[in-house]
Amino acid sequence: MQKIRKGDKVVVLTGKDKGRSGEVIQVMPKEDRAVVRGVNMVKRHQRQTQAQEAGIINKEASIHLSNLAVADKDGKPTRVGFKVLEDGKKVRVAKRSGEVIDG
Repeated sequence: MQKIRKGDKVVVLTGKDKGRSGEVIQVMPKEDRAVVRGVNMVKRHQRQTQAQEAGIINKEASIHLSNLAVADKDGKPTRVGFKVLEDGKKVRVAKRSGEVIDG
């Protein structure tokens, strides 16, 4: 089970976007990286195709998972732990507040 999943609200801990938050669009567990909406924007030169116009486009680049933290209910970064419930289900738990993270 991963600590950061697609759809999670995360906060950037280090780098040029430190303190910014956004939603995880994609997680790449083999590379230990994630793509976050509106964070780590880069400019890419796009060749013209049938579907897309040529030009310079802005898109999100991936960020290493160690530079991200799940946002707690108050929006501040928290570490993630795991807990097994009475029914045997394993869930993620925010270390800061102790609440179960929806997912």
